[in-house]
Amino acid sequence: MVSVQNLAVYFGGTVLFEDLNFQVNSGDRIGLAGRNGAGKSTLMKILAGWINPSEGDVARPREFKIGYLPQEFAHKSTKSIREETATAFAEVQRLGAELERITHELQTRTDYESDAYSQLIEDLTSTQERFDVLEGSRTDEKLEKVLKGLGFSDEDMERRMADFSGGWQMRVELAKLLLTKPDLLLLDEPTNHLDIESIIWLEEFLKGYPGSIMMISHDRRFLDALTNRTLEITAGRLEDYKAPYSKYLELRQERREQLMNAKKNQDREIARLERNIERFKAKASKASFAQSLQKKLDRTERIEVDEDEIFAMKIRFPEPPRSGKVVARAENLSKSYGDKNVIAPFSFEIESGDRVAFVGKNGMGKTTLSRIIAGDLDYSGELETGHNVALGYFAQHQTDRLQGDHTLLKEMEYAAAQSDAFTRIRGILGAFLFSGEEVEKKIKVLSGGEKARLSMAKLLLTPLNFLILDEPTNHLDIVSKEVLKQALVHFPGTLVVVSHDREFLQGLTNKTLEFTPRGIKTHLGGIDEFLRNKQLESFAELERDKAKKETAAKPVVQEPKPANRELQQQAKNLQKQVEKAENQVQKLEETLAGMDAKLQDGEQFKTLGAEFFAEYEACRKKLDQAMAEWEKNIDELAKVNAQESTS
Repeated sequence: MVSVQNLAVYFGGTVLFEDLNFQVNSGDRIGLAGRNGAGKSTLMKILAGWINPSEGDVARPREFKIGYLPQEFAHKSTKSIREETATAFAEVQRLGAELERITHELQTRTDYESDAYSQLIEDLTSTQERFDVLEGSRTDEKLEKVLKGLGFSDEDMERRMADFSGGWQMRVELAKLLLTKPDLLLLDEPTNHLDIESIIWLEEFLKGYPGSIMMISHDRRFLDALTNRTLEITAGRLEDYKAPYSKYLELRQERREQLMNAKKNQDREIARLERNIERFKAKASKASFAQSLQKKLDRTERIEVDEDEIFAMKIRFPEPPRSGKVVARAENLSKSYGDKNVIAPFSFEIESGDRVAFVGKNGMGKTTLSRIIAGDLDYSGELETGHNVALGYFAQHQTDRLQGDHTLLKEMEYAAAQSDAFTRIRGILGAFLFSGEEVEKKIKVLSGGEKARLSMAKLLLTPLNFLILDEPTNHLDIVSKEVLKQALVHFPGTLVVVSHDREFLQGLTNKTLEFTPRGIKTHLGGIDEFLRNKQLESFAELERDKAKKETAAKPVVQEPKPANRELQQQAKNLQKQVEKAENQVQKLEETLAGMDAKLQDGEQFKTLGAEFFAEYEACRKKLDQAMAEWEKNIDELAKVNAQESTS
């Protein structure tokens, strides 16, 4: 259990939040909600011990482990993917080395009657028990399961971390956290760098996670599937709802309506008190009464309905110019980086009014094709842009292109230099929740979500009829994401969206391009239809595999072939050698099992001398030789049987 008491964070004279009190209990699945900039990521960093609060305390039990996945992480590892992920098993590796050390000492020391020797035996037992509790013998199996679930192939695991993008490196950090199994798992936008398949896998994995979880996510389906509690940071305070995200929204609306009604009643009462104070304070006979009314008014705790609860982005894309029927057409378009073929030759046509989703595993070429269509990357083949196309491109890392030392206003003015949008800049910023003095903020102090909103605002400076958006919802809170979605639903132009967000894509697109290792497939229909078809395809593949196995299991009746006497005799001799080797292996294993029992028995161990350990080592060597002989005979027998079946 983690207990948070009177937590507060101040930046200069600004209150981010204060007087936060709550507990994280065993089994909690918490969604952390609040608009961008409310302090969600800051709170997580405090819980993880990365930063200190201005006031308050975070209490946790001793030996309580907290794991934290930030939104971004600068990695400088020189290890391979497998080696870096294996650092999650630091304790298992330490225990394994300790077991080797103790075993070596037991085999080489001769002071069998000493207290130090007895202590070594006790250390061996306790270390082995801890190693078994951590399932030390299954580390490779668990590592590969998690890495493959997050999208890594067998070949990827041996490649260097430096060969992968920041998004893939974040997957490694996530894998390490899942493998260490902390008591409290803190996840800040864990789906940002994942494709749809990896998100579905992670969702299933976390459903069975043994510890507590707190997460920030803009993926509503993900939150609803996993959370049972929602903490909302609003106007510097914390509200605790014992419900997943969708139910929390309902409860929040009910609470707000109650607050609004209570505020109306309180406002009427305050107005009545103020009138009576004004009426009586000038009369000497009523002055004391007026003073008592004033004290009552001063003691009144004012009810506030936070402005940010009723304030939302109001995005409307400007009316675009009309484009030709064909917006983009490609013939045998391809892209390679050296020997790596990212996009195999592919032909497609995007017509005016099309709304296309690019989906598939990361690294399959979604961003590459987006950049090519946007004119941001060279390619092979033919690509033609249609008549009168006004294209706008929102890159996956669009926020990295912002000038950190610019104010919001200066950044917009700089972007509007080639248009006539100067008069609309403040209105556009206001639509994205930047108003008043906020427009003079430096970009470098903005949160990830605020930077994403500013980058999106820049797209509204020019009327566009073709939008290409690469992961536009990364870092946006759920409210901002929904407002953006509604604006795009009513966008009259052509749309291409690269996204892993099922909720965002639902009802937004009518065509899906699936990026796979075998190329790009075109599917008619939106994301729900695509996912249904994918499930059917997966089921069909499963049935085909099942049928193959059943067919393979059935005996095949063939015409008898003439016997090859020489091969038959050779197979018979090898079969005898295999059986002889098996018997020898079995006997040696039984002998070693008996010797191991003596090693584990403290009383017997004291009586063991150097002869015993020499015999033990000799027996192990014989077992290794017997196993090698058995494997050799098995291989030779298989070859002879294969020759006999084809002769």
